[in-house]
Amino acid sequence: MLASVYSAGLEGVDGYIVTVECNMEPRLAAFEIVGLPDAAVKEAKERIRAAICNSGFEFPDAEITINLAPADKKKQGSAYDLALLACVLSCSGMLPDTLEGKCFIGELSLSGELRPVRGVLSMCDAARAAGLSEVFVPARNAAEASVVQGITVYPVPDVAALVSHLRGEKPITAAKFDESSFDPGAACSQLDFADVKGQEFAKRALLIAAAGGHNVLMIGPPGTGKSMLAKRIPSILPDFTLEEAIETTKIHSVAGLLPENVALITHRPFRSPHHTMSPVSLAGGGSVPLPGEVSLAHNGVLFLDELPEYIKTVAEVLRQPLEDRHITITRASGRYTFPCNFMLVCAMNPCRCGYFGHPSKNCTCKPADIRAYLSKVSGPLLDRIDIQIEVSPLSFDELSKLAPSRSSADMRTDVNKARAFALKRFLRDGKKLRCNAELSPADLRKYCTLDDEATAIMRAAFENMGLSARGYDRILRVARTIADLEESENIKAHHIAEAVQLRSLDRKYWQR
Repeated sequence: MLASVYSAGLEGVDGYIVTVECNMEPRLAAFEIVGLPDAAVKEAKERIRAAICNSGFEFPDAEITINLAPADKKKQGSAYDLALLACVLSCSGMLPDTLEGKCFIGELSLSGELRPVRGVLSMCDAARAAGLSEVFVPARNAAEASVVQGITVYPVPDVAALVSHLRGEKPITAAKFDESSFDPGAACSQLDFADVKGQEFAKRALLIAAAGGHNVLMIGPPGTGKSMLAKRIPSILPDFTLEEAIETTKIHSVAGLLPENVALITHRPFRSPHHTMSPVSLAGGGSVPLPGEVSLAHNGVLFLDELPEYIKTVAEVLRQPLEDRHITITRASGRYTFPCNFMLVCAMNPCRCGYFGHPSKNCTCKPADIRAYLSKVSGPLLDRIDIQIEVSPLSFDELSKLAPSRSSADMRTDVNKARAFALKRFLRDGKKLRCNAELSPADLRKYCTLDDEATAIMRAAFENMGLSARGYDRILRVARTIADLEESENIKAHHIAEAVQLRSLDRKYWQR
């Protein structure tokens, strides 16, 4: 007897449909799985046998052969368990002959209960794209699976409940996602810029960065508030759209970082890895590649504190993702592409002791040591950072000031207005852009035209600062964001002047 059902696998952050075919013959009892299964899939035979018996059913005494198609693609993980079990039960007559339009995802325990698996959101999305109408998932994965519209998601607690439902004896209540529960304007951080004393120039720079999605480098002595400022950036980032939330949730689900019974990640991620991390941890990888920190920060912030302390090969990994906004990892098992459209925020001291250029404390570093410390940050990486600001020590009057600073809520209002102003321009021209940091060279020619006065300032900056072509483009992007904050269609001279000022810090420290 022959039966077939559907399951789904993972390839990067995307899912794909797997057809599970079962053939059963009245011969000497045997159980074989073919179709390039890995060790976890092969071991499913014992989990299926125990789950069926411990759920009160009889395991068929026959020769069972299961094929996982496409047979030339490696099948990895335990998410196929439920489909394998359903196919065996259907082939043996314990379930209806046809299970058309149904997809089964989940790991079995020996008792017959279902355990959650990673990547369910991506796999359910693949099932919908393939035209399947019903998906059966572990109960603890049902919240994220229900986000996918156009399919019916059934949370399955155990094998007995699945069989009762498919026989029509005791239907399982479908899981529903309430879109009204998703609040794009919810505060994504309890930290507030109102708590930060002084540093108005740095706050203005971070406001511009958040409005345009620009990368930022902060340099200054210890204790000036660089980390404090960086940790509050999520509180001023623009509203999280449902599309962005789904993208981010997919990545965290594939990485196994999505909490159980959580439907969506509702806040922009803020990733702050330690400087002892490896290049693979940052970029992603492994024998079966998983997303790295650059992908886990997708649609959010990647914060690298003490940038020169990172191994140079780790920092250089960022160069390609910052340009392409995705990263491709090649392994023997295939090529995997992960999205990584993030805002890079870096902080560093100006030297090893931290007091080079301090107005009141003496630097104990030798000039050669300072140059060696700064040289750990390469020119190509600096060239990809749009905004570079110096965070200076605060005076007593600034620290003792009782009046609160501008709040994150007020700053976020400005950021949302600037993003909305830019989005109208992109939609008018049919562009699928989210922020000015994504502008291509062709877009720059269209949206960043300069008048004579602005051109003169830009020419002087280009010649005096020795800008590269990339540096020139990035100044234009920042100027476009500054103009958007003022809701100005034209980039004016003072917009260019401020953008140049936010770009000139590397000339002070790296071209002495």
